[in-house]
Amino acid sequence: MFTDEYFMKMALNEAVQALEKDEVPVGCVVVSNNRVIARAHNLTETLNDVTAHAEMQVITAAANFLGGKYLRDCTLYVTLEPCVMCSGALSWAQISKVVIGARDEQRGFISKHLSLHPKTEIITGVMENECSSIVKEFFKSKR
Repeated sequence: MFTDEYFMKMALNEAVQALEKDEVPVGCVVVSNNRVIARAHNLTETLNDVTAHAEMQVITAAANFLGGKYLRDCTLYVTLEPCVMCSGALSWAQISKVVIGARDEQRGFISKHLSLHPKTEIITGVMENECSSIVKEFFKSKR
């Protein structure tokens, strides 16, 4: 019922919304007690803001929902491995778990040998093919 794939599909739906806005198609959701409390997708072009990554948007939305800055006992489902900026924010938010669809070998925080909060669990490769292909197709269309 409530599996990592179930919530990653919701994150992928967010990525599709980003794609429809000609944004890099990254989407994410934050889940608490098997309930989606926040969802977001990249808005860097729409807002003309380099910090408007999906993860930054969803951290703010989840914190507002919870009424506090920490995302303990929450899980982030994200279609693409977070960058260094987003991983820093996730670390400060003390999120409990991060589930990643596709790895980002060039810009991802794991690839840069960085970590999140010491108590944060990280899972990679959930729906990896679907998450990877939407980003690859986006950039292929730009070339």
